[in-house]
Amino acid sequence: MIKLYTDAAIKNDQVGLGILIVHNEHQYQLKQKTTAKNNHQAEFKAAIAGFSEVSKHFPAETLLFYSDSKIVIDSLEKNYSRSFAEELTQLNALRAELPLIIDQWIPDTQNKGAHNLALQALHA
Repeated sequence: MIKLYTDAAIKNDQVGLGILIVHNEHQYQLKQKTTAKNNHQAEFKAAIAGFSEVSKHFPAETLLFYSDSKIVIDSLEKNYSRSFAEELTQLNALRAELPLIIDQWIPDTQNKGAHNLALQALHA
């Protein structure tokens, strides 16, 4: 089983993405910079980047996905987003490659690993 945590951090026009993958008690920490129009789009981009990594390295695993973004989790649950339809389509295409995904919203305080990675990317 895989645990995927994603988060985004924005300062001015800079965006940092943090991705934390936990598999068999090993952590894989990834961070990258990107651009986004707003924090919500950045959160979708973080999820897309996280699912892309999982699809490449752990394609046949059950996945627990954790995000502190209510809009990302709600959009996945409803399979609808008026403002982020393109990002949701990208995300769903990556998710279709995995056998079982359980999505869970978590508060910021429980997503510190991904958050710290996003901040590191932002300040790199």
